[in-house]
Amino acid sequence: MTNASIPAHPLHRDDLFGHPKGLYVCFTTEMWERFSFYGMKFLLLLYLTKYHLFTDAAAYNVLGAYAGLVYALPVIGGAVADRWLGMRKAVVFGGLLLSAGHLLMAWEGQAAQLYSAGTLLNADLQLNDGTLLAAGTLLQNDVVIQDVAGLKIFFLALALIAVGVGFLKPNISTIVGQLYGKDDPRRDSGFTIFYMGINLGAFVAILLCGWLGETFGWGYGFGAAGVGMLAGLISFLHGQKYLRGLAEPRDPEMLRRPVAGPLTRESAIYLGGLLFLGLVWLLVQNKDVVLNIQQLLLLLALSGLPLYALLKGSREDLHRTLVLMVLIASSVVFWSLFEQSAGSMTLFADRVVDRSLGDGEVRASMFGSLNPLFIITLAPLLASLWIWLSRRGLEPSVPVKFGLGIIQAGLGFGALVMGISMAGEDGRVAMVWLMLAYLLHTTGELCLSPVGLSAVTKLSIPRVVGVSMGTWFLATALSQIVATNMGKLAAIDSRGTEAENLSAALSSYAQLYEYLMWAGLAIGVLLLLLSPLLRRGMHGTR
Repeated sequence: MTNASIPAHPLHRDDLFGHPKGLYVCFTTEMWERFSFYGMKFLLLLYLTKYHLFTDAAAYNVLGAYAGLVYALPVIGGAVADRWLGMRKAVVFGGLLLSAGHLLMAWEGQAAQLYSAGTLLNADLQLNDGTLLAAGTLLQNDVVIQDVAGLKIFFLALALIAVGVGFLKPNISTIVGQLYGKDDPRRDSGFTIFYMGINLGAFVAILLCGWLGETFGWGYGFGAAGVGMLAGLISFLHGQKYLRGLAEPRDPEMLRRPVAGPLTRESAIYLGGLLFLGLVWLLVQNKDVVLNIQQLLLLLALSGLPLYALLKGSREDLHRTLVLMVLIASSVVFWSLFEQSAGSMTLFADRVVDRSLGDGEVRASMFGSLNPLFIITLAPLLASLWIWLSRRGLEPSVPVKFGLGIIQAGLGFGALVMGISMAGEDGRVAMVWLMLAYLLHTTGELCLSPVGLSAVTKLSIPRVVGVSMGTWFLATALSQIVATNMGKLAAIDSRGTEAENLSAALSSYAQLYEYLMWAGLAIGVLLLLLSPLLRRGMHGTR
């Protein structure tokens, strides 16, 4: 069945509340997928530093490599689905990998052990590198013994999740678009419902998984995320019949053809995906390799697309492409600031924020739920504001919205700097300052993120819009590693006394957040100053 066979306006027999039932299948699947993803993401840094006793820098390396791959691999997963596999099969395969990865995360392995400097060993001790320290040795430095085998399984779990997201994430969104005819007026509201599912899943997950993980044990939090992904996969399998055949492969017969003995092309794709896990397993442990690859690809894209416009497009095409490249480059700045949430801001909440609430306390990982909560409550208001301003000819241009978004991200860190300067007598920062930072970051996101994808489709030359969209996501992926590299500026040794840790943390975070504040304000203002020039370069594109 093709899109043309679906009437645009009348309600269909399989509609529910004015939308195709397939929308709610995708809504539920993506809600649970985001539940699993965010439920794990905000626990990850705490788990590495507190259970496996990674240094801050080493933990940031893992988070950066993992997050960078999660945001880059959907470009590959989308291409495989478009060319061969079809969206439905890609989502199922991705869901299986994700479920396996999240459930594998629930196995914690052995907790790391710290032997402090000055300890006299009363038994032989084998270090992680195989060196044997004999009984009676007086340790000159701190020694950490980690579960090496357990960490290898942990990295396999991260690889499964990254590849699974690569197959599922781009294709579930594409299915939503396919459910509506080209001119169907319900399309925008359908995507609004779909994205509300994303934020609903994130909100509940961060609260529940964070609370379980930090209260009862890391395995409970990660396990809950895995159960959520299984629920999403079961929901999708059960609701496939409502997708109207729109998510099937282009050439099913081609998938059934053998490519090597009895091995069909479809089986070869699945096998290739499993073998690809080995490469991702290595990459998630080598942040610098991931960073170098991302930088090279982004540099090629940011220079190649304008060159293509110069050679193949019109003068207006070149100007629009150059504007798009500036917007994509500036998005790296915003997301590098914004993505401190699962990095330095989570450690900040754990180490220096007064999290007491009545007779209990708020877990550090749970603050991440503020972002989806604010999106759910503020997105309709901001959308209405843009419409109100547009009717009066006052709606800001795309470059101005980008500048405002980056400025608000900088102001969010200004709130944290203010909070640190007003720390209580016990040296703790009131949680209201962290909440204000999340609010400002979310309003900044709502200024930049929704218009970013739209700008890619409008400013790009139609023949290379796919490459342009891939460049946008590659920039987002690169920002994940840039964010963790920034977080390292506030890395501390958390193994001293509590008073020493608190004093060192306050000083480190104050310096980091002041730097991020000024960086966000300066680049945001620069973009505002450039906005008249950029707007002219858009040649009437809104």
